[in-house]
Amino acid sequence: MNKLLYLQNVKSIRDSVSPANREIFDVQLAGRQKDPTVALILSLYTGWFGLDRFYIGDVVLGALKLITLGGLVIWAIIDWFLIMGAARRANVGIAGEIRQFLG
Repeated sequence: MNKLLYLQNVKSIRDSVSPANREIFDVQLAGRQKDPTVALILSLYTGWFGLDRFYIGDVVLGALKLITLGGLVIWAIIDWFLIMGAARRANVGIAGEIRQFLG
């Protein structure tokens, strides 16, 4: 997911929240969202242990990467190119969860 599409998705979710709850939405999202740059750094240095996937909330994929040592490092290298988009998708999911919680 590219950055522009990510920002549009989060903005549309934020706009669907009632004006009275937007500040709460912003605070909750700021506290829970995952930084794509941090995910990339984790992927570069500890990707074969799956810490990048654990960070963004993909526990199953993180465990699989841990067990297979990053798919014998091949999966870890592929994730260098995919992890930032995965972090942005996780943030859109987090925004959706917050919107459901706020009603």
